[in-house]
Amino acid sequence: MNIIKNICTLIVFVALFILALPLIGAGLGLMVLFGAVFIWLLPILLILNSDKTTGGEKAAWILAIIFLSWFAWIFYFLLAPIKPRRDYWYE
Repeated sequence: MNIIKNICTLIVFVALFILALPLIGAGLGLMVLFGAVFIWLLPILLILNSDKTTGGEKAAWILAIIFLSWFAWIFYFLLAPIKPRRDYWYE
């Protein structure tokens, strides 16, 4: 009798797992989607938090990222800032 009870329990768990597969697949699909969106937004977030550029130049780099993708991000790290900044020290 104990073996039959164990087999019935196993069948129930397998059936529940099979019924839950679409939910598991949807959850994994959403995780992949959110991961892809985060990876796409990562260069924009890094430029927004960077101190290399300010104002209009930062906006231009972000627009370049949006329209030219990751190549602009590589150029940002190689070229930014385009104009050298002058820091004045007052004593």
